[in-house]
Amino acid sequence: MPEAPFDKAVAQRWFAVELNNTAWDWLEAENYDARGAERITHAAHASCYHWMQVGGAANHARAACLVANVYAAVGDGPNAIRHARRCIELSKANAGDLADWDWAFAYDVLARAHAAAGETKQADLVRRQAREYGNKIADEQDKTFFEKWHRAGNWHDLQSDI
Repeated sequence: MPEAPFDKAVAQRWFAVELNNTAWDWLEAENYDARGAERITHAAHASCYHWMQVGGAANHARAACLVANVYAAVGDGPNAIRHARRCIELSKANAGDLADWDWAFAYDVLARAHAAAGETKQADLVRRQAREYGNKIADEQDKTFFEKWHRAGNWHDLQSDI
């Protein structure tokens, strides 16, 4: 195979960031139509792939979190749970590489995944864990961002209102 006429690592990082930001923007806009859902699902997976090529353990865990969030948003509970569990598995295996807010988002997405699967009791339990991790975020700006995200979104009629 001929050598690429560009720096592949730079390109991989660029695509990882761009696709990540595109997917998060879509999630935050809460405009979950069928056409957008397919596009963003592919964008999230592509971002994850690129992070796996050029990122570290934290990037991989965060990318798995993104993929799980997309699946939860489109109501695909089984895939959301699978990727959320992968996010937590990667987080546990690489705890020293993560920020305090990573844990809050990891458990938040697992709760969203259970909610998307119709498992409201489990979702409520894990949502409480996410809230506990959110309370431990040291930086006020990070904490505020997490709290906004945690309160927003489709929670499929969870039992409690945390």
